[in-house]
Amino acid sequence: MAEVVLIPKKEIDIKLEAEAITPDAFAGKSAEEIGKLEIWQGPKTYPLAEFFDVERNEEDFAGETAENVLIRIKGDMLRVKKIGEGMTAGRIEIEGSAGMHVGAGMKGGEILVSGDADSWAGMEMEGGLLQIKGNAGDHVGCAYRGSWHGMKGGRIVIEGSARHQLGGGMDGGEIFVEGNVEGFCGIRQTGGLIAVRGGALRTVGVEMSGGTLLIGGRIERFSPGFECVGSETGPAFGDFEYAGEFKKFAGDFAISKRAKGVLYVAADANPGL
Repeated sequence: MAEVVLIPKKEIDIKLEAEAITPDAFAGKSAEEIGKLEIWQGPKTYPLAEFFDVERNEEDFAGETAENVLIRIKGDMLRVKKIGEGMTAGRIEIEGSAGMHVGAGMKGGEILVSGDADSWAGMEMEGGLLQIKGNAGDHVGCAYRGSWHGMKGGRIVIEGSARHQLGGGMDGGEIFVEGNVEGFCGIRQTGGLIAVRGGALRTVGVEMSGGTLLIGGRIERFSPGFECVGSETGPAFGDFEYAGEFKKFAGDFAISKRAKGVLYVAADANPGL
């Protein structure tokens, strides 16, 4: 696999918009050509080499495809937006945290974030794998402003916690969170799977009409539009298993009497439900 290494040259003040950092854009290019790709800072564009040293491990890159490209970014990228946006194949490894919109609209390939991820990670994602070793901000896998349709496919794995509106408008795919979430998790969900091993603050699954949502900890304020339809012990989704008894709810009937959303809630952590 061809490896392209990006090393930050300096501290970044005004945030960058770097949707050019994808295996698709880098495939078949020399280090010099990659350095000439344009990224935005405020109202102006600059070559990538203005902010990063670019290194390649191969000289022969004729016929190279995105599938064969690994991009390794050495440093914290919290002030760099849109890394991996729309990528279709290959792999990106960020040795630090990632800025807003990491993996937004990605269709394939893999992104590994060793630290935290800012808001809108995996926004409207269609395929591939986005793995975040730390915490994530608001709107992970969510629909963007003015759109009703969020994540459609692929998988997002967050080993820490996430904030508000996780999976908002989600149509498909999978989101797994090992920690906790805050408000509006799964709002307007129509398909796919969201599984949270920890707890949630409030408004879980509001306006959902389809898909599956699981909360393994305490829900501080439960939404009123759900009806208990049974219980299940140790639900599992692929290689993710959840021990204990879960109450199974259908809803959200506050938005539609024909809603087909399924909400699993840990029984021991929510004895009042």
